[in-house]
Amino acid sequence: MPIYSANVSERAQQPPELAISTVIFALRPDPEAGVPTLWLPLVRRTRQPFRDLWALPGGPLSPDESLQDAAARNLQETTGLQPSYLEQLYAFGGLDRSPVQRVVSIVYWALVKPDEAALARETENVRWVRADDLGQLAFDHNRIVEYALWRLRNKVEYSSIAYAFLGSTFTLAQVREVYEAVLGKQLDPANFRRQLRATPDIEPTDEYLQGGRHRPPRLYRYTGSAAQLSGSPSA
Repeated sequence: MPIYSANVSERAQQPPELAISTVIFALRPDPEAGVPTLWLPLVRRTRQPFRDLWALPGGPLSPDESLQDAAARNLQETTGLQPSYLEQLYAFGGLDRSPVQRVVSIVYWALVKPDEAALARETENVRWVRADDLGQLAFDHNRIVEYALWRLRNKVEYSSIAYAFLGSTFTLAQVREVYEAVLGKQLDPANFRRQLRATPDIEPTDEYLQGGRHRPPRLYRYTGSAAQLSGSPSA
């Protein structure tokens, strides 16, 4: 696969390009494992450099829009998604990120609820991939996803970010599935349920999840703020 590159002096004469990229995490059922796992949508590149490799949704920043607006617009254009949780993650600006021109990417991450993920547009050039089975991505996007996963696993331990993956009501077992998918390990159901019931930011409803063969579990709702989801100091 040919990669078009510019020499160091040529690149030094060009101003760096500012771009937006987004890592979108959602819980989707794994046909093989039979449990929800972390997935993210990727976009196939249709031009050089890295033509035909998969990459994170993104694109250049327009001069007349904010970073957040650019991230939201790009997600809508590439995947059809309009996630309610969209937060700036980090800036990546290594000199070797692109073989043609220096590109500084402002990276956002989005956490998608089940009803939002179901609306995602999949085409020949947009597909969902398991977060632990990405293959080789364009640019340094493997590194970006690894960093986003590290941040997510750390954040789920001290914030309420797990509820960003859930609908307006949920069972305690569904919350545990989020933690297990993010942390990549199984948790003891009884201990987890006991700890979860002691947290102040969820409350039981008078509704139950119907459709199972066993006693229907009670549904809960998240009562915290958006700041608590992200672990903001203002929470």
